[in-house]
Amino acid sequence: MTIEHLLSPLQIGALTLPNRLVMAPLTRQRSLPGNIPSELNAHYYAQRANAGLVISEASQVCPEGQGYAWSPGIHSDAQIAGWQQVTQAVHDAGGRIFLQLWHVGRISHPLLQPNGAAPVAPSAVQAQAECYVVEADGSHHKAATAMPRALELNELPGVVEAYAHGSVNALKAGFDGVEVHAANGYLLDQFLCSDSNQRTDAYGGSAENRARFVLDVVDATVAAVGDSRKVGIRISPMGTFGDVNDANPLETFSYLVAQLNSRQLAYLHVNRPDWLGGTFEGFDALLSTLRQIYTGTVIIAGGQTAESGEQAVADGLADLVAYGRPYIANPDLLARFKAGAALNPLDGNTLYGGGAEGYTDYPSMS
Repeated sequence: MTIEHLLSPLQIGALTLPNRLVMAPLTRQRSLPGNIPSELNAHYYAQRANAGLVISEASQVCPEGQGYAWSPGIHSDAQIAGWQQVTQAVHDAGGRIFLQLWHVGRISHPLLQPNGAAPVAPSAVQAQAECYVVEADGSHHKAATAMPRALELNELPGVVEAYAHGSVNALKAGFDGVEVHAANGYLLDQFLCSDSNQRTDAYGGSAENRARFVLDVVDATVAAVGDSRKVGIRISPMGTFGDVNDANPLETFSYLVAQLNSRQLAYLHVNRPDWLGGTFEGFDALLSTLRQIYTGTVIIAGGQTAESGEQAVADGLADLVAYGRPYIANPDLLARFKAGAALNPLDGNTLYGGGAEGYTDYPSMS
């Protein structure tokens, strides 16, 4: 098959993307102590700079935002310096890269929190989920997430400011823009979803109230960056990862997306969390509705192939198509799509943590 639509260029703000492939944000847990990116990370991203746009793995905007060992941050000078290696390598390879801004909220544990504190969330509702921790003796393992404490109303501006500060740091590190992570059961998604958000103040209850914190973060990030076309957002309507569930995703996400229209962002990134194995009956209809509501650039992600991605762009369902696991195992994914070549199989044992194995050693066709 031909993939002429996937190979066509697209303009996002000042960036000209040479193709419609996006490398999706992928947690790989390979940072140095202090949550600092390294030369290994730079090599990994540069290998995949053939994508029209690379989106970095999620990076915590503050120490309280961490939920997994060895995940990178964007709140310290050392982290900024580490990321500068990555952005330089991607740009030298001819690529473009956004950083994904992250706060895990309740998907954490006191072993990951400053001073062993409880993680924070919109409400004191414990998630039936896991995080990845390191014990005092250096051993590491998965652990059940801890009971969080509800953020006080007067604490919310400080969390919003952490996103804004992370955005400024990302630009200092050389990123072309940032993506607000409001998906996959983490803090912003916890505010959006009705089961994890049981607040009775202006940030809980109605869809309008539950979306308020996300919009506060988006607005602060845009103000900090100074250009709305350098800010994207990722959502996962109908997703249940991280033990979230919304009673009416059509209402919640239709409202949020309609409000995002006036922000004139770089893009709206809609993720179907297909790795859970769910059927998500009704997701395609919801995605179609959101596409009709949203007037800007749309990225879709989740289980996409060359064929499905080409069809989505041809049909106008999406402007860009994000690939996650295919990009892990195939650094030359664009060339393989062009040639109609087979893809490398994914080694599930090396996804999280470790070194170069299963990270930078996947072979290219050549």
